[in-house]
Amino acid sequence: MVRNYAELHDPNAEYTMRDLSSESMGLDRERGPGPRDLEITDVQTTMVDGNFPWTLVRVYTDAGVVGTGEAYWGAGVPELVQRMKPFLVGENPLDIDRLYEHLVQKMSGEGSVEGVTVTAISGIEIALHDLAGKVLDVPAYQLLGGKYRDEVRVYCDCHTADEADPEACADEAERVVEELGYDALKFDLDVPSGHEKDRANRHLRPGEVRHKTDIVEAVTERVKDRADVAFDCHWTFSGGSAKRLASALEDYDVWWLEDPVPPENLDVQEEVTKSTLTPITVGENRYRVTELRRLIENQAVDIVAPDMPKVGGMRETRKIADVANQYYVPVAMHNVSSPVATMASAHVGTAIPNSLAVEYHSYQLGWWEDLVEEDVIEDGYIEIPEEPGLGVTLDMDVVEDKMVAGEELFDEA
Repeated sequence: MVRNYAELHDPNAEYTMRDLSSESMGLDRERGPGPRDLEITDVQTTMVDGNFPWTLVRVYTDAGVVGTGEAYWGAGVPELVQRMKPFLVGENPLDIDRLYEHLVQKMSGEGSVEGVTVTAISGIEIALHDLAGKVLDVPAYQLLGGKYRDEVRVYCDCHTADEADPEACADEAERVVEELGYDALKFDLDVPSGHEKDRANRHLRPGEVRHKTDIVEAVTERVKDRADVAFDCHWTFSGGSAKRLASALEDYDVWWLEDPVPPENLDVQEEVTKSTLTPITVGENRYRVTELRRLIENQAVDIVAPDMPKVGGMRETRKIADVANQYYVPVAMHNVSSPVATMASAHVGTAIPNSLAVEYHSYQLGWWEDLVEEDVIEDGYIEIPEEPGLGVTLDMDVVEDKMVAGEELFDEA
């Protein structure tokens, strides 16, 4: 069933006083000379079946310029983008910050504090950066304040056929370093050890701690100084178990231990981080600067890891990095995206001083880079494009070939 979101009843509009539309704000002055006087005419999505179901977003204008973005994967995101389309049509796409706040306000009753509503706004916001860069003839990073570096480091999220075997992990680490050219890696630690008794209680038995320590020892000893290696726990363990695991890893060269406890309880997270010398990284399951600010200000994190197309978009990630920089906390962007949001993350990474790296989660997907016409990752780094916008161009034949069943292709630009 096709829904007409332009006719959907919006009770908030009947009483809200903080409508940030151009009409309510009285923004009627022509912008010129030049190409800056334009309007949004349409917003579309297409979901691509990658190793995650990537939601690509396109914003169209009456000037024929189109911006492409990407929202973090998830059910309901395309529908939320369409829900917000009526709030965007007729607006000038260059007002990125106002439009972001406008969408947050208009969607406040539908969950714009966190969750998939923020994710959907993120995809639109990234597309607006691509579009604005094309209109103004500057790369997207210039809209964020300029460059700190010409290329951004990439860390490769590694997997093996037997992820519970320490030697198999060490073999894959060596292969990724030697053959693929990465000098930054990540492996999962929330893998079966054979010692589990009850996976629901979040408790690590001594044998499980030893098993995870064996993985860390095998990988770090194999690559030594050739690569930094992080380890991910995916919010799996209790506070006590996380502290015991982090303590056991202090003798090894661990780049960071990621998400050892569930994200909801900040007090437990803070206690775990402050209990160990092992660097703790958190961030992919929190939203907007308001949530991540609490992590940083409480010093509950050693490295912050926002997922840019999930957390609120490019400017919101920049805001998070600015808060983190006040506490001397580095930023390692979580990323499971297609080349579109990966490149957008790299633009953020070049524009902030405290960037460590951007994640790459698709090295085993043979066609990942085919989704765009440009090369993205080379020898473990992303060179920041100087072309206007994000600097990547969708290969529409590949997009059409890899679409999720039932999806429709974007209209022509």
